[in-house]
This record gives sequence, C-alpha cells and structure tokens, in this order.
Amino acid sequence: MNWNMTIKEILEFNFIDIGDISLNTITLIKFALVILIGRLVLWVILKQILRRFFEKVDDPGRQFAIRQFVKYIVYLLTFLFALQTLGISLSVLWAGSAALLVGFGLGMQQNFNDLVSGIILLIESSVAVGDVVTVDGIVGKVKRIGLRTSEVESMDEITIVIPNSKLVVDNVINWSYNGKHSRFHVGIGVAYDANPEEVRKILLRVADSQMELSTQPKPSVQFTGFGDSSLDFKLHFYTRNFWEIERIKSDLRFKIFAALKKAEIEIPFPQTDLWVRNAKELTEVKEEK
Repeated sequence: MNWNMTIKEILEFNFIDIGDISLNTITLIKFALVILIGRLVLWVILKQILRRFFEKVDDPGRQFAIRQFVKYIVYLLTFLFALQTLGISLSVLWAGSAALLVGFGLGMQQNFNDLVSGIILLIESSVAVGDVVTVDGIVGKVKRIGLRTSEVESMDEITIVIPNSKLVVDNVINWSYNGKHSRFHVGIGVAYDANPEEVRKILLRVADSQMELSTQPKPSVQFTGFGDSSLDFKLHFYTRNFWEIERIKSDLRFKIFAALKKAEIEIPFPQTDLWVRNAKELTEVKEEK
C-alpha cells in the first residue's frame, strides 16, 4: 500500500456510519466549504451589492430590515446545502418531519404567527429600527427587529420585548412612518375675567419661542369652551421631535405659566359655591340659641 493510498483511505474512513448517513473527513471538509462559501456570498451581497443599493435608500431602518432579511435567506440556504453535504436528503427530512409538524404546529401557532409577522415587517418596513412607536399606550423607540420578536426601548430606558404579530395585527402608532411632523397640543384654562384675544396672543408668543416647533404649519390657538371655573384653550403645534414630545410640552407649560403670571392673568382652580335656602331663618335660629 503506497502513501497516497493511505491518505485516501484516511480521508474516506467513515468514523460515523448511521443508516444512509456516513461521515468522513471529506464530508466534513465539504461541509466546512459550504459554510465558508455561504459566508462569502453573504459578504459579497452586503458589502458590494447592497452597498450600492443603500446609496439610493436614505433610511437606516429600511437598510437594517433589508440587511436582516438577506442574512436570514442566505443562512437558510447555506444550512440546507450543508445538510445535503452530510448525506441528509431534504426530501426525506421534510417527509419525516411532516407528521411532527402537524402536531407541533398547533402548539407553535402563535410563534409561527410571530415568525411570519417578522418577515412581513422586514419586507414592508411599516415599522423600522429607529422609529418612535406607541404600543399598548407605551411610547418607545424600536431598537431591534428579529424574526419572532422586536425590542422597543421606552422613555424610561426600559427594553420591552414585543411579539412581531402585535406590531402587524394590533393598532400601532408609528410617529416616524411618513417622515413628516405631527400635531400635538397643550391645554390651559384661565379666569373668566381674562381677555381671550390677549390669551391667544400670549400662547402664540410662547410657541414662537420654542425652537423645536415647526413654523409650517404655524402654531394655532383653539378656544375649546366655557368650563365650570375657566375659559379653556388649546395651543396646537407641529413638531418632528416625537421622542422628546413630553419634555417639549413641559417646557411650554413652564413658559405659559410665567407669561400668564406676568400678564396678571389668573389660572383658576376648581371651586364650588354653596347656596343655602332659608339662610336668614337659619341665622335667626342660631342667634336665639
């Protein structure tokens, strides 16, 4: 036996032989090559092809979604080809797992729903990384979109893991979706002896002093009604700074309070007047005692 034959025997020696599956050194080398080729293909797509495409897509969230979707597809195809190099027939794999999937699918229905929803999010980008959203009354910024779950960070820097189906099926407010500003408001009540026109001018002047507010459309003041103890107004304004909207509202309230106080316009507190019938008779009875 020559040395070349010995090497061939070593390479073809089956150290694992189970049914139709035989593993030897050559098989493992092929398996490793498939993995390396898959990583090389992924690198070419991400660094060469998608880089040129991303020059026309100025949206970090959409770029992340496309990049993740490409990764999942390449990983899946690489995994399937790698199984074939090990001698595992995909047709046998699907046939053997069909019965298992029927029973397993009932218990994994929600997870499968989340998985499909994740693919929809990655393709449609209705919710993208970096978007400011409101889910179940919680305002947060999308940090990651996975195949099954997504991570949203609240204003208190708390990371919330949300099933993707919730972002697709439920009513979700995406403040960043259209890339435009949105309208918000701050409410205020003043005393009945105040001049409504003067109040309107003060509120608009305060809005002009807040740098984060959009100038087009301009801020506006709405006289909303006659309250029990106050004239009620709303200062409407537009902004793109959705993430800091509560801080902006707070700044406006501080400035409104100071401006109204300087103008000697009272901000009333709720009060109730009590009228007593036969008050004179009650007073006389009390004096007799």
